[in-house]
Amino acid sequence: MQIRDLPYSDPGDPDVRSGPRFLLWLGLSQLTGQLKALSWGLLHQCAIAGLPLCVGLAVQAVVERSGSGLAWAGALIVALGVLIAVGDTMLHRTAVTNWITAAARVQQLLARKTAELGSALTRRVAAGEVVAVSTGDVEKIGWFVEALSRFAAAAFALVLICVGLVLYLPSLGVLVALAVPVLALAVLPLLPRATRRADVQREKAGHATELASDTVAGLRVLRGIGGEELFLGRYRRASQEVREAAVRSARMWALISAIQVLLPGVLLIALVWYGATLARDGRIEVGQLVTVYSAATLMLFPLRHFEEIAMAYSFSRPSAQRAVRVLSLSRGARTATAEAVVPEGDLYDPVTGLLAPRGLFTAVVCGDPDEAGRLADRLGGHAEPDGHAPDGAGPDTPTPEAGGSDTKDAGTQGADTHGPEETGPEGTGPDLSEGDASQREGTGTGGAPGSGEDRRLPSVLLGGVPLDELPLGSARTAVLVQDKDPVLLSGTLRELLDVPSSGTVTAEEALAAAQCADVLDALAQASVDADGDPMDTRITERGRSLSGGQRQRLALARSLVTDPEALVLDEPTSAVDSHTEARVAAGVKRLRSGRTTVAFSSSPLLLDLADRVALVHGGQVVAAGTHRALLRDEARYRAVVTRETDDTAAPAATDRQERLASIDVSRAAGTTEEIEERA
Repeated sequence: MQIRDLPYSDPGDPDVRSGPRFLLWLGLSQLTGQLKALSWGLLHQCAIAGLPLCVGLAVQAVVERSGSGLAWAGALIVALGVLIAVGDTMLHRTAVTNWITAAARVQQLLARKTAELGSALTRRVAAGEVVAVSTGDVEKIGWFVEALSRFAAAAFALVLICVGLVLYLPSLGVLVALAVPVLALAVLPLLPRATRRADVQREKAGHATELASDTVAGLRVLRGIGGEELFLGRYRRASQEVREAAVRSARMWALISAIQVLLPGVLLIALVWYGATLARDGRIEVGQLVTVYSAATLMLFPLRHFEEIAMAYSFSRPSAQRAVRVLSLSRGARTATAEAVVPEGDLYDPVTGLLAPRGLFTAVVCGDPDEAGRLADRLGGHAEPDGHAPDGAGPDTPTPEAGGSDTKDAGTQGADTHGPEETGPEGTGPDLSEGDASQREGTGTGGAPGSGEDRRLPSVLLGGVPLDELPLGSARTAVLVQDKDPVLLSGTLRELLDVPSSGTVTAEEALAAAQCADVLDALAQASVDADGDPMDTRITERGRSLSGGQRQRLALARSLVTDPEALVLDEPTSAVDSHTEARVAAGVKRLRSGRTTVAFSSSPLLLDLADRVALVHGGQVVAAGTHRALLRDEARYRAVVTRETDDTAAPAATDRQERLASIDVSRAAGTTEEIEERA
């Protein structure tokens, strides 16, 4: 793999069982590059190892006053010098290529995992940790992959030098051969402590990175509340902890380096003393002593690679572990087996019993905002990584057939409850008949008991097809989930709305439905072009130049442009005023006519426009019907929508809340009628 060939067509399926296994997989995935670097490294190291012999021959030729011997020795030194230059150059080239391609492979794996998980990624892993993995950690991982082949070449060269010295001059070669393993392994007792200190440093550095990322992201809010100094102090303390941890780690590595300088020095002193004694007694020649001494001196260079590989592993192991934590996350527990087609039909969650009939605007009311976010993720095919059910649901949740559900339909109280297995004529989901749709709500089983395979939570169904079994691209095309806090990427408005779509909804229609007229006016005034085209005006990172309501409406317009089979909106109007909220709700309903739309909200203005409303309580749908029917007949629904704080309030207080809610509904209805008339 060459740098010019990046990116990979397929970065592979990594081994994410542990950090060391991931490093091993990464090294084996680049086996060709590793073998190239090893070959050039062997050429480089062996050429260096041959220099002492040539120097010894030259010294001996001078002692014997042999001109031809000196010429041959000089020619060999020149040839070895050329081989050293070529080997070093190509080793550096191939090693750096291994570094960059390994880092690029990890980057691609992280990007693929981010695209697979979507917004659910930051709910499972801190955003700062993802940033740390994708920036600094990939370099540490690439460093280990790059150093691995050079270490292997250095180890082979050491073995070759020791064997050669033993054969060349046993009296001194045995001493060197016995000392080399001691020199290479002397620092092993210090490596665990050095590794632990490096781990502490990396953890603190990752925490500081997360803190800095969160601070920068919330800088606008911090300035509004005067919290800059507070967070600056927190980051200052975190950075000082990183500095102290780095100093402690550096001290240990300095000690390791000192030992690797001290012990070879002791070896050289002993070698010179013993060799000089042998040369004085005439047992060896001066050229042989020079050869052995030169070889022992040059052995210090490959010995340095032992320290480097230990340091690279110590720094890359925690980095690989962090990468594994991200890469081990999965979209769901099942493997895609369905065909790459976009199914059509009802959107149904068997865990909670939520049903969104095809072509209707369904609103979902949850008393717990976190529960609403988790349910929205489920509807988009983002299953919980550990297979846990929402609160109140799960494998042991009694089914309605077993009499374990208190489900009732606000519009048809006392009606029989039907199980989710009752499907329409095509077997693609619950029947869409008006009389049965609400009755089938709230019949989630949460999975059948049994083995671990059977206890996995069932997937959300679209037209009877489990989303977990669809290929990722088809699932994304079928169901789009807009988060409560959507992110706007930097770029022009035209680029923002240039997303994969069906082509049915134009950007102008989406902007109009999302009531973005004031946003377009603001962008037109901020445009640097003479014509003032708002579509070409740049939007800053995360849309910080816009208000919260403007960002929310632009994100809604982006979602509407995609025109998915099913659109799931989590609090789509939470940041706008009531008048704008009513117009946005009416615009979305009008534009999404004939398409399945699910909106999580507790706003009466939006709920009154919905075709049907479902109440989720304790992880189960407990009531379904129209907004006004639920407001009249369902106390739990009324408590959430009218913001009651006590479900057991006195009847007089309840009646008063109902009258106030009726007034709000009347106003909402009036506002809606006016909007529709103007439309």
